[in-house]
Amino acid sequence: MKRIFFASLLTVLAFGQTKDARVQIALLLDTSNSMDGLIHQAKTQLWTIVNDLATARRHGVAPTLEVALFEYGNSGLSSQQGYVRQVLALTTDLDRVSEALHQLSTNGGEEYCGVVIADAVQKLAWSTQPGSYKAIFIAGNEPFNQGSYDFRAACKASIAKGIVVNTIHCGPFQEGVQGFWKEGADLADGQYACIDQDRTDVAIATPFDDRILQLNTELNQTYLAYGAAGEASQKRQRAQDRTAAAEAPAAAVQRSVSKATSLYKNEDWDLVDAVASGDVEVETMEEEALPEPLQGLSAEERKAAVDKASADRTRIQAELAEVAKQREAFIKQNQPEVTDSLEAKLREAIRQQLRTKQYQFNQ
Repeated sequence: MKRIFFASLLTVLAFGQTKDARVQIALLLDTSNSMDGLIHQAKTQLWTIVNDLATARRHGVAPTLEVALFEYGNSGLSSQQGYVRQVLALTTDLDRVSEALHQLSTNGGEEYCGVVIADAVQKLAWSTQPGSYKAIFIAGNEPFNQGSYDFRAACKASIAKGIVVNTIHCGPFQEGVQGFWKEGADLADGQYACIDQDRTDVAIATPFDDRILQLNTELNQTYLAYGAAGEASQKRQRAQDRTAAAEAPAAAVQRSVSKATSLYKNEDWDLVDAVASGDVEVETMEEEALPEPLQGLSAEERKAAVDKASADRTRIQAELAEVAKQREAFIKQNQPEVTDSLEAKLREAIRQQLRTKQYQFNQ
């Protein structure tokens, strides 16, 4: 009997560890005058990073991705707050992250890395589960030791909570070393990297892009906006499709691919995701909370409508994922790999650090 009890206990503990697959990333971006190129890269490369993370598994379980966003170094921000602003708390709503990135603008100011790191550590709802991956990525170009708050204390406080600090210097490698960017990363078990923030890469068009964008249009039709936030959130989804397309064709394609992954979830406003997660039961929902096409239907008809939308979405996402694989293979054969972009450095650090948390990548 004791053996059975302890075996059951171990199973429960193992399942709990397996279930805990949370990835929390805080982006701390310098929005002073010289950082337009950095912000552009963040906006256009967000979805590429998401798509790479979507291939990660911890004991076979796909992670939940939460992203937070801070800006610092902008003279339009409060000097009393150290020219720092929390733009977004940790959220699974990737459309909100995209929207917030596109609303950032640059303006000259003072860049206080210690202050913004301390803010991120103290203000965000970081997980306390041992299997969670918690990381800060701070990017900028001024010396890391500016401001009244010692960056060393901020980085030590971060790693004390299990939050890794990765530093990305926008400029020459040695200049960043001399400016204490490497020391900041070293203090918090992170990686130091440098990028050319003004680099502009022209992504090649592929024979698969048009089909991916067409599938994205079909995918949007499967979303059933419900509740008070439904209509506004669905408008945000469509707006971010248009914004990505205006920014760069490749960004629109990558965003479409992201919408076929498990990381793109919208339980708060989409009835298909909400029912799948168990958050709501469509049969018992109040009439006024239902999407307009479902109002006036019987409980059975409501369920049938949601089931159909869910089946359509599954089919479209499966084709999207397959076409995306073909696109990726085409790009690998026809375009040199970029190694000094924001996306490349984020991907490299995230992959290496997730492996220490028992994550594996499918590709």
